[in-house]
Amino acid sequence: MKILLTGAAGFIGMSTALRLLARGDEVVGLDNLNDYYDVSLKEDRLQQLSALPGFRFVKRDVADRSGVEQLFAEEQFERVIHLAAQAGVRYSLLNPHAYVDSNLVGFVNVLEGCRHNQVQHLVYASSSSVYGGNTRMPFSEHDSVDHPVSLYAATKKANELMAHTYSHLYGLPTTGLRFFTVYGPWGRPDMALFLFTRAILEGRPIDVFNHGRMQRDFTYVDDIVEGLIRVTDRCATANAAYLPAEADPATSKVPYRVFNIGNHQPVPLLDFIAAIEDALGKKAEKRLLPMQDGDVPATWADTALLDDWVGFAPATPVAEGVKRFVAWYRDYYEV
Repeated sequence: MKILLTGAAGFIGMSTALRLLARGDEVVGLDNLNDYYDVSLKEDRLQQLSALPGFRFVKRDVADRSGVEQLFAEEQFERVIHLAAQAGVRYSLLNPHAYVDSNLVGFVNVLEGCRHNQVQHLVYASSSSVYGGNTRMPFSEHDSVDHPVSLYAATKKANELMAHTYSHLYGLPTTGLRFFTVYGPWGRPDMALFLFTRAILEGRPIDVFNHGRMQRDFTYVDDIVEGLIRVTDRCATANAAYLPAEADPATSKVPYRVFNIGNHQPVPLLDFIAAIEDALGKKAEKRLLPMQDGDVPATWADTALLDDWVGFAPATPVAEGVKRFVAWYRDYYEV
């Protein structure tokens, strides 16, 4: 297939592109290469992709309305995987306008491109952050997600609502995937695994929020990509059994779906740190701090719906995934 992959220079984007190219798809990768984190890391990811047949890179911002319109009209994509977004919960407290531009304006530009160019299926990145203040565990797609605790979460919830609107009005099949704390080689420098690994190797203390009383459903990137590609291959369909009176958020009478994609096994943050220490052979100096604004104490994905839909089952234990990241980090930074 001919696939548009936005956010291709990102962490999940690169891994997704590699899998698509390996099976013979034609991938047009779009990214604006912004400086939210080290641009050289993004460029090195792209270098890995550009050496492979079937990949073309377009440097463009999804918020560029005319540029996105032109790209869709010229390329006539069969499917779109939309991963481009302004990421990060904490950064949304500092620079809210970046989230409006990328996550709202950019998303409607992609929706319009799909609508006007007969795209067969739009798969897009949502986030576990949409669960916000929910306390019932594990997080289920059937639960209400009307109480976000960060602007980032609010934009991801808005994406799901916008996608449903286009599925309803124009019959565009859309599937949203709520990612749960993705980690692995080539990961983002603002994520905990990267920050902790760097600090421990440099002999600096690590900041451990909520005094270490956190749990995260850490999910290895290869597992995420496996589920993502399976979902891309199965277009969203209307649920004939949907009952409007019950208003189940997970599905609809139109071709719209939303799924959790996670490891379905929450790990205490202190256990995750212990796995990093084991992989590094070095102990961390921990600086215990209060909870940060916009953060939540725990995440845990109920993945039953995704398993039923595409047979998704995560396969990478956290200890193994952390070892792979540390091996990549040592090699990439020559530590």
